[in-house]
Amino acid sequence: MKRTLVILAGLVLVAAVAWYGRRQLASPASQGTQRPAVAVELEPVRTGPIRDIGVFTGSLIPQSQFVVAPKVTGWLRRLLVHVGDKVQQDQLIAILDDEEFTQQVQQAQAELQVAQATADNSASDLQIAQKEYERVKALREKQIASASELDEAAAALNAAQARLKVSQAQVVQKEAALRSAQLRLSYTQVRAFWHGQDKVRVVGERFVDEGALLQANQPIVSILQNDPVTAVVHVIERDYPKVRIGQQATIFTDAYPERTFVGRIVRIAPLLRETSRQARVEIEVPNPDDLLKPGMFIRAQVEFASRQDATLVPISAVVRRNDKQGVFLADPNGLVARFVPATFGIAEGQFVEVLEPKLGGQVVTIGNHLLEDGSKIMVARSLGEAVR
Repeated sequence: MKRTLVILAGLVLVAAVAWYGRRQLASPASQGTQRPAVAVELEPVRTGPIRDIGVFTGSLIPQSQFVVAPKVTGWLRRLLVHVGDKVQQDQLIAILDDEEFTQQVQQAQAELQVAQATADNSASDLQIAQKEYERVKALREKQIASASELDEAAAALNAAQARLKVSQAQVVQKEAALRSAQLRLSYTQVRAFWHGQDKVRVVGERFVDEGALLQANQPIVSILQNDPVTAVVHVIERDYPKVRIGQQATIFTDAYPERTFVGRIVRIAPLLRETSRQARVEIEVPNPDDLLKPGMFIRAQVEFASRQDATLVPISAVVRRNDKQGVFLADPNGLVARFVPATFGIAEGQFVEVLEPKLGGQVVTIGNHLLEDGSKIMVARSLGEAVR
């Protein structure tokens, strides 16, 4: 309690001195007289590390996601997986009622047999027609058969050849119909299939129950790839030029407040949304323990740049005079403040980097709004001294 009172008394004293100084400067009696010293506090110029860090919020999404759906209409006889189940590539997910499709396969098999029998019969007829033609031709050479008989045998041979071609084409057609019926029958067994090296994924959602009449392409379950997961954040226009593919990002989530996860930026949108002036950035985060789940809220921290031996001043020391940014630097005796224009770089926390010029000494952090170049200052070395 006593410490709090001392701090409050010090602040009141500093404010009173500053107010009095400004009043004296503004009074007519002070015109042409020396300006009183302004009460200020100083902080030393420091050298140390500083980082340019961007913090963004977003959500996790699966690395990939798709729905498993049937290619044909039918009753859902069995559903073999549930939410959270692990699934393998090409694993059987659901079984539809296949009675109708089985009958279609049987019908196609019967029609193929008929076509094959017809083709065999046509081949036999062709052999007979071929022998008859050769016999009549031999007789014609001996002047025993007439020319019309030879023509009739030739015509019968041509007709037999045509019928064989038609029957053979029908066999090919019925074979294709059988394969089509067998393919439709196979569609009654719904499988999870994907390309990629990962062999195991997980069921994310279940959309139907056993006994439902499913239409073609109606979703049954969704399949997720959660290792790695993707963190999606949106970057404002000011930070967009700093973002690079391959930059490391540290991920924080409320589900695990004491843990951090490390990822890398893998995709940057080539445009900013007009409505928000933000660009989508995707961060790939390894998830071998399956702790991170799609839909989780996350905070992503990206380090854009860092300096190890930067010249640092408190942000409160930065002021603007005559459209120039700079700091008030106290002389070695702490009696006069000089305005030094400066170029600033990275800002982190309470400090900002000074790029130019090279600074040293102490800068004014409190009371600098009352100063001009060359103003006299009165240094409050500590709040306790100011109170006394």
